[in-house]
Amino acid sequence: MSKAAKFLLIGSTETYSGKSATVLGLSHRLQQIGLDLAYGKPLGSYFGEDATVAIADADVEFISQLLKLPPQRVFPTILSLDEDAIGKRLRGEDNTDYRERLKQYLQLPAGDLTVLEGPGTLEEGSLFDMRMLQVAEVVNASILLVSRYKSAFSVEPLISARRRLGDRLIGVLLNDIPPEQLETVAAEVSPYLEKRSIPVLGMLPSNRLLRSVSVRELVNQLQAEVLCRPDRLDLMVESLAIGAMNVNSALRYFGQRRNMAVVTGGDRVEIQLAALESSTQCLILTGKLPAPTFILSKAEELEIPILSVDLDTLTTVEIVDRTFGQVRLHEPFKVECIRQLMAEHFDFDRLLSQLDLSPAVALP
Repeated sequence: MSKAAKFLLIGSTETYSGKSATVLGLSHRLQQIGLDLAYGKPLGSYFGEDATVAIADADVEFISQLLKLPPQRVFPTILSLDEDAIGKRLRGEDNTDYRERLKQYLQLPAGDLTVLEGPGTLEEGSLFDMRMLQVAEVVNASILLVSRYKSAFSVEPLISARRRLGDRLIGVLLNDIPPEQLETVAAEVSPYLEKRSIPVLGMLPSNRLLRSVSVRELVNQLQAEVLCRPDRLDLMVESLAIGAMNVNSALRYFGQRRNMAVVTGGDRVEIQLAALESSTQCLILTGKLPAPTFILSKAEELEIPILSVDLDTLTTVEIVDRTFGQVRLHEPFKVECIRQLMAEHFDFDRLLSQLDLSPAVALP
């Protein structure tokens, strides 16, 4: 008789907390110690420009390939959550019992551990009886929560989650901790959570490279026209600057930042010039105005892409800012970065103990 499959559900209290990165770093390390893993994302929820193609599916494929998982170790997505799916449910056109479909996971060959990427929040999927606790109960999963740590206020959702998830919550990973708060988190926040039966299994410092986005991704999100240097769209942007001040202020402002995308009006030529003379990875011109020839020539010479968008500055900034919050891991250096962060700042021994698993080989 085969042993009962073990499931670990990686969840979060809010979207874009770093679940996919955690799955990747965690799974890679567990494979290194000889565990036979399976992986799945029961609830897909993010879509690209082509609404028929779920980004969630692309992420599942990407993670599966990186982990070199055979097809029988990649579990199917039960439901792709989008407006169409929600509309059908609301109109009574979809009465599928998704929890019943989820039970198929229990019949699939799972090896030592199946790592599941959970919903974006505790409540996402509720309309389909697929919220985090419901998924965990169907497959008898332990839950690891990933929380993007912003301030001491980040503690309250974790206290609430502990009450709601009960003993299924075996630990939390505090992610993206600002450097100036690391000491406080270690000395005050972590002990506080531990006393309330919330094991802190990891504390990851913020990493500017991990949070960066490619110029190509900004082009896609903004639906921008590339005015020059389309060969340099793989440049990585680490910060956003808004050129809405006078040129002297702009020079001081730009000088304090690095590897930035500068958003400014297509008519602000002096700001465009100041940006090109700073640590700029791309210049984003709003208002769909033509760039002066000498600006294009200078950008060509400096190998800095210029993008043109048919949007106002505020809307452009909102989209770029949102893109930073939705960073995906498809660049190789990001994959290596999260692996290193997890290896250095996550307690794998404690996780294995919580899951009652033993490594096949010693942790490197």
